[in-house]
Amino acid sequence: MGAAALLGLLPSARAASDDAPKPSFDLEIRAPQPLRALLERHLELRRYREVSDLDDAELARLITLAEKDVREIAATLGYFSPNVRIAREPGARPVISVAVDPGQATSVREVKIDFEGDIAGSKDEDAVRQREGIRNGWLMPPGQTFTQAAWDDAKAAALRELQARRYPAGRLADSLADIDAPANRAHLGLRLDSGPLFRLGPVQATGVERYDPVLVPRLARLAPGSIYDRDRILQAQLRLASSGYFDSAFILVDPQADPAAAPVQVTVREAPLQKVVLGVGLTTDSGPRVSVEHIHNRVPGIGWRAVSKLQLDKKTPFAQTELMDIPDERGWRWAGLARGERLDDGNLVTHGQRLRFGRLKSQDHIDRNVYLQYDRATVQTQAGAPVTTLDSGAGSAISANYVWTGRYFDNPTLPTRGHGFGLELGGGLTLTGDRSPFQRTVFRWLGYRPLTQGRLQLRSELGAVLARSSAQVPGTQLFRTGGDTTVRGYSYREIGVPLPGGQVGPGRFLAVGSAEWQRPIRWRGAPTEFESVVFVDAGAVADRVGDLRFSTGVGAGVRWKSPVGPVQADLAYGVKSRKVRVHMSVGFVF
Repeated sequence: MGAAALLGLLPSARAASDDAPKPSFDLEIRAPQPLRALLERHLELRRYREVSDLDDAELARLITLAEKDVREIAATLGYFSPNVRIAREPGARPVISVAVDPGQATSVREVKIDFEGDIAGSKDEDAVRQREGIRNGWLMPPGQTFTQAAWDDAKAAALRELQARRYPAGRLADSLADIDAPANRAHLGLRLDSGPLFRLGPVQATGVERYDPVLVPRLARLAPGSIYDRDRILQAQLRLASSGYFDSAFILVDPQADPAAAPVQVTVREAPLQKVVLGVGLTTDSGPRVSVEHIHNRVPGIGWRAVSKLQLDKKTPFAQTELMDIPDERGWRWAGLARGERLDDGNLVTHGQRLRFGRLKSQDHIDRNVYLQYDRATVQTQAGAPVTTLDSGAGSAISANYVWTGRYFDNPTLPTRGHGFGLELGGGLTLTGDRSPFQRTVFRWLGYRPLTQGRLQLRSELGAVLARSSAQVPGTQLFRTGGDTTVRGYSYREIGVPLPGGQVGPGRFLAVGSAEWQRPIRWRGAPTEFESVVFVDAGAVADRVGDLRFSTGVGAGVRWKSPVGPVQADLAYGVKSRKVRVHMSVGFVF
């Protein structure tokens, strides 16, 4: 159709619009918000405005019926004795006015929650805690205004809490809201039927073709005979989806199954056998960064997973390959690593090589790692001249190590409360110069403490290497600090042991502490995804405990809660260095 023909239709379309039937009467609603909004959406009287042949008798009948409708709508907001006036106003055109004085809202006077089924008489501590948790977490406590929506939400929340652990077949057996309209009081009663206690049966996996079928139950870690727990099932889904072997995972326990051994149905979608990941990044410690990572989920001949990574940046480039077996029945897996790195701190350049082989185990909150490791480090100046002094960090060693990490945060990527502990214990023998035994210990702690406004983040790290003074321990086993995630206000690894010529070397003792106040940034009274922070950091490195002298940094910054973790930008002043530095980093790692 041409433009002229289309324009020719417009007058007739306008005429059709003008001829559209007008409402048979006007409606005016006078009531306080939010009752007025609810009446404007749901009042039945509005629907009859489109009926064009209403006579006066029919209109009078609708006005009479509307009062009941208004009272029912008001009751959903807790107004059970409203004063309602509905009348036809005088005039040439019919106008119906609805005026509502809701009166006093009804409040909850008493709540009674009863149980039946296994949970009712169980003396098991978990069942007792679950009963008390449902009662203490009830969403409509005495004194709260009664509304139908809040009553429905409270019942649904109580049922979800019942079904979340032990009783997936739980149901709402009965509920009653006894309303005393003259007194504006509501007496609430609820009875929850837990049904039988559910225990998990065998894992039944579907979707596994290219990988070993034992991967699913060993990664899920849902032992047959364990009590049903929705949180543990969700964690198992996350483990499977983040393992690298599967792109997605879905776990179902049928509440209609045998409660003594309910099968765990796992459906997975496998990840590609091989994958290449390209990455770019930026930190103020190392500057721009590019990386390429190759993942092979089933290396021919051994069936292990191989992750090889090459990272290029100004100060900390490295190449690394890590091989990892599938976990055994107890969750332990063999792993090996080969790594070559270059560390440029602005004064000295350290080339390090590392070989590692051992076993590791990851649980819900705790990681363990036991391994043998070979370290070798060579040190040179910026001009390329080798540095072989005892304090430079040049040398080689072999060691046996145990690493334990416990994470107890409320969120693994954006924590707001909780704490984490890390402990490293190692012992070995230096291989450069006179062979000498040494022992290495590192303790790390990170805690979040909620405050009235925001939260306090506290961080500490202590390290010690015990050896004879003549032992040539490689720098990869010693300590230096300073930078984005340690002591802000100082450059990367700036804090160490002073060497001749103004250079800085690694030391045998480390102490770092930090306190940071994090507060949400509000916009128009509502919290945003940004936070402001003020902080103080302090760190020291020395070859003797008595020589530890702390370097302090103070500053302020901003955080953004991004989907990949916190993005932080800080402006810090180094009290000892008398310099101002900008620090940026992405993500949360402990």
